Amino acid sequence: MTVMGVPEGALIVYVIVLIALVLFVSEVIPNDITAIGVIVALAALEPWTEVAPVDAISGFANPATITIVAMYMLSGGIQNTGLVNRLGATLARVTAGDHRKVLFATVGTAGPIAGFINNTPVVTVFIPMIDDLARRSQISASKLLLPLSYAAILGGTLTLIGSSTNIIASNLTDELLDRGPIGFFEFTHLGIIIFLVGVVYLFTIGWRLTPERVAPARNLTEEFALEDYLFQVAVRERSPLVGKRLSDIEEPAGVDILQLERGGEVFNAATTDQKLLANDRLVLLGRFSEVDQFARDNALLRLYGRTVDDTAFETPLQGDTLAKLLIPPESAYVGQTVDDSRLERRYATTVMAVSRHGEQLLEHIDETRLEAGDVLLVRSTDEALAFLAERDDVIRTDTPSYETLADHAGIKPPLSPKTLTAISAMAVVVGLAAFDIVPIVISALLGVFIMVVSGCLTPSEAYDSVSWNIIFLIAGVIPLGLALEASGGAGVIADILVQSEAVLPLIGVLLLFVIVTGLLANVITPVATIVLMIPIAVDAATQLGANEFSFLLGVMFASATSFMTPVGYQTNIMVYGPGGYRFIDFVRVGAPLQFILAVVITLGIAFFWGLTP
Repeated sequence: MTVMGVPEGALIVYVIVLIALVLFVSEVIPNDITAIGVIVALAALEPWTEVAPVDAISGFANPATITIVAMYMLSGGIQNTGLVNRLGATLARVTAGDHRKVLFATVGTAGPIAGFINNTPVVTVFIPMIDDLARRSQISASKLLLPLSYAAILGGTLTLIGSSTNIIASNLTDELLDRGPIGFFEFTHLGIIIFLVGVVYLFTIGWRLTPERVAPARNLTEEFALEDYLFQVAVRERSPLVGKRLSDIEEPAGVDILQLERGGEVFNAATTDQKLLANDRLVLLGRFSEVDQFARDNALLRLYGRTVDDTAFETPLQGDTLAKLLIPPESAYVGQTVDDSRLERRYATTVMAVSRHGEQLLEHIDETRLEAGDVLLVRSTDEALAFLAERDDVIRTDTPSYETLADHAGIKPPLSPKTLTAISAMAVVVGLAAFDIVPIVISALLGVFIMVVSGCLTPSEAYDSVSWNIIFLIAGVIPLGLALEASGGAGVIADILVQSEAVLPLIGVLLLFVIVTGLLANVITPVATIVLMIPIAVDAATQLGANEFSFLLGVMFASATSFMTPVGYQTNIMVYGPGGYRFIDFVRVGAPLQFILAVVITLGIAFFWGLTP
């Protein structure tokens, strides 16, 4: 049965796709949960979608999914070696605070590295390095962090394992075309051109368009605009708080007791069991009106003229410090309020402020619901910060660069004794896949096996290194591509797009696919985009008598180069908060790059692979 020439099954699939797109964009529920819903819907509506239950869950057994799991684990093994940290330290020393050198070194190293390992750990290491260099050079970190993310994205176009979308495209090539999967370096020559064009853009137009959202700050309290929210008070003898432990004091909403000072000693309010004595001093966080009311109610003397800054909180002997923590997209804290996170109760970590898209959230912090990309200013201990970092729910972005440490003590980031083994395992993966000795999925799993058996990775570290939400997203959307193909939905959309040939030459049709794919990837994630667009592109190429592989490559490159939104790629989210960016910044800087590369991709594919068989 058809409706206006469209198969009934295709209409059902379109509805499922439309609902999924709305949920992907709105993020009412997490994207991986949406993907699970897609699996259920496709299987439940099998008579129309033509996707049996076994096919609906086939994404979990898909070679692309397994390969991406393995690549996450391999990246974790490389990260454990300390090699990326050592590289960051070397770059910090070589650049010597020159922002142009920092930009060149960042783009020139982060990109190529991202062609071989997951770019998230690369960006994780570079963010604190850039933050530190920007602070010491008194330049805005905003000028450097967006190029860092874009360089990591551009690096994904260099090899088959540079991006999860490349791996998915390779698997779909094997399924849809009369040829094998894409070779490891088969498109590297065009990837290098794309990368170089991107680098030139970042140094010229991109540099001028990138805003200075975060002003160079001398200290963290200044950076988070806390000057008017920190106060010192003295405890009078008649204060009802005398004799009480800090943990027993009922703080009013909007006021936090941060620390106790007594006779030159400093006690962290989150960890001390000291009882208050007359003449003790307290550091309070809150609005003036609320702090003033708390002081009057408890006979506390406001100490005017006493500035509270970073030095008030730094107690090296006790291990207390201020730190900046980034909430990554996969963090368990996303969606929780600060109070729900139990950071203070469980880890003795007090959240003093939240920076979100260039704005400082300073009032009633406990009620603030955390989002991916938020940066928290916290008072904590070195031990607690190290433990939190191991859980991967936060990323510390203010860690002093190893250049600073080397200046004073000649310290360099340590390398693991297993560094050579891990590099060798990665070389085996690349070599076996590049020479087509075994499929990429087998070589990647072999690399994981070598790393675990040799001790480069423990089994728990291997599993922890995987972003399982991304894996469930991939496994859930892969059946959508199957449904579009089986129901005839891809063919219908291809028919519509093919009509553009009446007004466009064949190369113009390819450019149209590249542009549409890139725009879609910026909204619904590259993974969902490539699964939806490749079947359509292949069908359109077939109807046009064009080179099907060329159209598939166009979709692959376009989906991997999403620069226009912070949600377009995971690394964009990671620099969103630390750079203080606004949504429009990604559009202003990313849109020209997006369309320049669309032309480069189209012309490059036409030159290297041709438009006709």
